This record gives sequence, structure tokens and C-alpha cells, in this order.
Amino acid sequence: MTAELPFPEQLSRLARAAGFDLAGIAPVPLPPALRRDDYFEEWVEAGHAGEMEYLKRRNEQKQLLRSSLETAFPWARSVVVCAVNYNADAPRSTDQASESAGWIARYAWSGTTDEAGNPVPTDYHDVLLRRLRALETSLADWLGPAEMRSYVDTGPIVERAYAHAAGIGWTGKNTCILNQQFGSWLFLGVIVTSYEIAGDQMLATLPPDRCGSCRRCIEACPTDALIAPYEMDASRCIAYLTIEKRGAIPDALKPGIGRQVFGCDICQDVCPWNRKAPIAADPELAARSELVNPELDWLASLDAQAFNAIFRGSPVKRTKLSGLRRNVAIAMGNSGRQQYQEKLQEWAGADDPGLQDAAEWAAAQIRKGRKS
Repeated sequence: MTAELPFPEQLSRLARAAGFDLAGIAPVPLPPALRRDDYFEEWVEAGHAGEMEYLKRRNEQKQLLRSSLETAFPWARSVVVCAVNYNADAPRSTDQASESAGWIARYAWSGTTDEAGNPVPTDYHDVLLRRLRALETSLADWLGPAEMRSYVDTGPIVERAYAHAAGIGWTGKNTCILNQQFGSWLFLGVIVTSYEIAGDQMLATLPPDRCGSCRRCIEACPTDALIAPYEMDASRCIAYLTIEKRGAIPDALKPGIGRQVFGCDICQDVCPWNRKAPIAADPELAARSELVNPELDWLASLDAQAFNAIFRGSPVKRTKLSGLRRNVAIAMGNSGRQQYQEKLQEWAGADDPGLQDAAEWAAAQIRKGRKS
């Protein structure tokens, strides 16, 4: 069944009731000026996706799955885009910190408490998906039955293009969605629906690009992953290198990783639009204090059992213990601190080639007395 969605205010009200801070709706297909299909194809073909094979997969028509929404869902007529603020009341990665501290990306700090009051890690993918499913129910009650599919970073859709078309924000020069009120500290989730909407009416309120002449994100990236305004080579991005990249990290990029052990917030931390971003108050996505500026010694001491206990249900699990150790080793090397040599010597004999490579490189950096 199709139905015309009435006023955006009603959608926003239902989205807030489901636990979202922002919501909007975009038509399918997007107007040609807003589509990103050609750009995404060129980006993948240029090798900017690195080893992220899920971004390179194609359907039988040879279209990239990530940008073939109409082929995957011929019934799709609109996409509801929702956003949740995750800006914790905590330091930024660019703030002064101890040389013995690592950095875990802000989005991976989240946790909550169970019924017994015990701390429990959370993953925004799971949290948002539950909320999207609740919103699906509300939409069906409001507008009648329809085809709906909810996704958080997993669907055949370029979320940022639809987020822009839905009025959530504009794409910044750091390639993140920027909102004038919330900055870029936003988790995105989408519901692909068969509801018909008045596309022209919705698109009339598209947020303008407010980056202006600012280039702070581009200039701050330590690995030069932002190769041009609005264009990222993900294969050079610290988030990619510390999470998605398996095995050894190229030596030329290791110094730029600095103290980042999981993900990177630098291009967001320096963004002027994040200076006054509101602090989130979401009980399911609260910051876990032990993950803010964690000590490298503590991270290095984690065995498989401790890693699973601390990060079960957390995005950090994606890098696996071997990947986290590799990243910690690089951060140790970049710290220049002699205290890490014993652990690095131990890891240099590891069976894992990525960890062995990182440990040998880090130990050599410290011996040189150079802080990378």
C-alpha cells in the first residue's frame, strides 16, 4: 500500500519517540544532482576502498550493491533517514593527553547498564536497528502497511546522499554529514519504504553547504587521507587502517597513526561545527570512562578472555584482539617510551604477521629515540 506522508513534523515526533534526535525523508530515486552513483563507482575503481570488499560487491547487473537501491528494491519510493547524537562529555583526541594514552574513537565508547546495574558494552548498529524497527511499527500504524527495510551501515544505499536529501545535514569536506546544530557527531540509520512522498516539497529545504573556505579537517589529517575537499582515500584513513585493514600496515602510514588504536576522530575534533555540539544524554550510548584515553599498558595486558569480556557487544570487537594489539604496538612506537620495549619484544615473536611487523617497527622507532 502506498500513502503520501504528511508533514515532516509528524515524522520527527515519531522518530523522537523511537529514540532519534533527527529524522527526515528523501525520495527514491534521488534527483540526478544528488545521486552519488557515478562518484561511488569512480571512488571504488580508484582503489580508495582499500580492502573493504563489501563496498566492492556487485549484483548480476554489475552494479555496486552499495549504490543499487532501486535494483535491490524495485518497490522503494522513499527513504526515512534518522540520526542520533553521540557527542560524549569527554576530551577530544586533539586535546593534550599523556604519552602513555591511546585513543579509541568516540563512537566506540558506548555502554549501558543491565537490570542488575552491571556495565554492558553497546554497539550503535544494534541500538539504532532496534529503534528503526520500532519506528517501522509506528509508521505502519500511522500510514498503513508498506514494504520496509531498516539498515545501519549495511544496506544497498549510500547513506550520506539520502541524509542530505532528507535534510539531516550537508556533506562536509571531511566526508561526514554535518548538521548546523549537532555538528558531525551523528549515527545514521535508514528505513527504505514503499511510501510515496512529495519529493519536491521535501527537497526545497535542503541544508546548504556551510563549510565555506575552511580546510581544517584536510590539513589536520595525519595520513593525508582527505585527498581533496569532500574526497577521502579510505585506504589511507586511520579508521580504515586500525579497523578494516588486516595484517601489516604500510610503514609510511604508521607514524601518522599516532596514538589511535581503534578508529580516528581527528577530522571531526578540529571541525568548527563541533565546538558547540550538544552533549548527548542517551542511556544506551553513554561513554564508558575506561575507554576514554585508555592506557596503552592496560590495553596491551588484555588476553583473549579479558578482551571478550570488556568489548563483547562493542564495535571494538571488529578489529579482533590481534588487530588491537597491532594498533597498540604502533601507538607504543609512536610514543617513543622505553617502557614498552619488553612487551614489543614479546610481540615481535608472535605468530600473527601483522602484530610481529608492528612490534618490530615500534621497537626500532623507540631505539632511534624518535617520537613519530
